[in-house]
Amino acid sequence: MGLTPLRAFLKRHRRIALDTSVFIYYLEANPSYVELAGEVFAWLERSPNTAVTSTLTMTELLVHPYRAANEPLVNQYYGLLSLFPNLEWVAPDLAIADTAARIRAHHRLRTPDALQAATAIRRARPRC
Repeated sequence: MGLTPLRAFLKRHRRIALDTSVFIYYLEANPSYVELAGEVFAWLERSPNTAVTSTLTMTELLVHPYRAANEPLVNQYYGLLSLFPNLEWVAPDLAIADTAARIRAHHRLRTPDALQAATAIRRARPRC
């Protein structure tokens, strides 16, 4: 997906779900995807746009800094992302766990991917 289709997609939506990969591409400045990821985060900063991600995302993002004993990077990631505007962090609950199990059973996804998908399904729609 290029910038034009991504912008068109984002223009049609006010709430999206984000997987860990979008964060990794942006934080690590992946040359193939940083521009696209940056567009997503720029969109997210503008109200009324919102996004949801699982707290599993933070777990996955912090593994490499912890493994490298890079506490300043851990703090940078945590500080930046935990306060990012319009981003809702959702911890798995029993309903998400059940949905993830169903997704895993039917689509043979790995547990982290099933949890991300279940979080998106259960929480991507704004609550009224």
